[in-house]
Amino acid sequence: MDKKIEKKYWSKKRISLIGGGVLVALLLGYNLIFADHRSKLNVEKDKISISTVTKGTFDQYIAVTAVVLPLKTIRLDAIVGGYVSQKYLEGGSNVKKGDSILRLENQNLMMDFVNHETEIYRLINELQNTRQSLKQNKFTMQQTIATLDYQIDQAKDLYDRNKQLVDEKIVARQDYVKYKIDYERLVKQKQIEVQSQQFQMENAAIQIERLESTIARTQRNLQMMKENLNNLVLRAPSDGQLSSVDAEVGGSITAGQNIGQIDDLNGFKMRAEIDEHYVSRVFAGLKASFEFNNKTYGLVAIKVYPEIKNARFNVDLKFEGETPDGIRRGQSSPIRLELGKSSSAILLPVGGFFSDTGGNWVYVVDKSGKRAVKRTISLGQKNPQFFEVLEGLQEGEQVITSSYENFGDKEVLVF
Repeated sequence: MDKKIEKKYWSKKRISLIGGGVLVALLLGYNLIFADHRSKLNVEKDKISISTVTKGTFDQYIAVTAVVLPLKTIRLDAIVGGYVSQKYLEGGSNVKKGDSILRLENQNLMMDFVNHETEIYRLINELQNTRQSLKQNKFTMQQTIATLDYQIDQAKDLYDRNKQLVDEKIVARQDYVKYKIDYERLVKQKQIEVQSQQFQMENAAIQIERLESTIARTQRNLQMMKENLNNLVLRAPSDGQLSSVDAEVGGSITAGQNIGQIDDLNGFKMRAEIDEHYVSRVFAGLKASFEFNNKTYGLVAIKVYPEIKNARFNVDLKFEGETPDGIRRGQSSPIRLELGKSSSAILLPVGGFFSDTGGNWVYVVDKSGKRAVKRTISLGQKNPQFFEVLEGLQEGEQVITSSYENFGDKEVLVF
């Protein structure tokens, strides 16, 4: 008789299926709860730059390029215009004060000078003639007064005698009246003559004064024109080096035109071009340093130019103490311009990451060294070497400081 075999519920197949399902469920649960779902990107570690965050002294300075210039430069401008007839010196020559550099010719100026000179001679002759005529008139007027005085004396004598005789009834009253009228007429005539002569003298004095004033003005004008003629020879206003002469024989020069400059070789300064970003932080008195022939020299800002051109402005700096031997005009060199006092800070080396993130986040390498994770940070001031870290990084951490241009928006970089 056959025996009925009961089928087991926990068969090997059932156990395998259930075990497999539980394992899959556990894997799915772990993946949902514990797995890293952040976006990732595989990168080659040898193609990126990794820098270590340090703690140290943060120096507030900027590195800029400066050009050596003479401490004092004198412009050579033509005072009068003309064409160049002679050129005595070329650019690069050392000059002494008063040395001739150029000679100009100006025919119109010469003609004006000759005409003014002729006019002043005419005025001088007219003044001399007026004074001579005045002297002659004085003699004539004196002679006229003398004649009138003589006639008055004679008429008075006749008048006085006839007045006595008419009282004694020796002469007729008609004759007496005639002598009286003649005497009074001569007296009045003298009064008129004296007034007329006084008027003529005053008029002559005014005429002489005007002539003298006109001559004085003409002489001043003539002196100015003579000085202008002297200015046709352009001379060095001081000792120095003639850096350039922008004129050639036969060329035309206008009044006020710049034709060169003289550099004072007794001292030098440096002129730096600085980005307009720092315009509010740069002022006269800031310190700087300059290395030349393995020696450091101190500088101080003496002038900040307010004009901003092509997003940059200029600053002049002079040497503190000795001036380096061997420097030349036009020589350029980097200088270190201090913007503030040094302070202790967490430092992150400067790199290309800043242009991609604005300093708001970086990729920080984790402890395994196999990946880097995006982290939000806060940066403060910057110098040519470091950023000042305000928040988000600790001393000893490693940060990718090269460009992030190819990383997109990935949150994790896997090496």
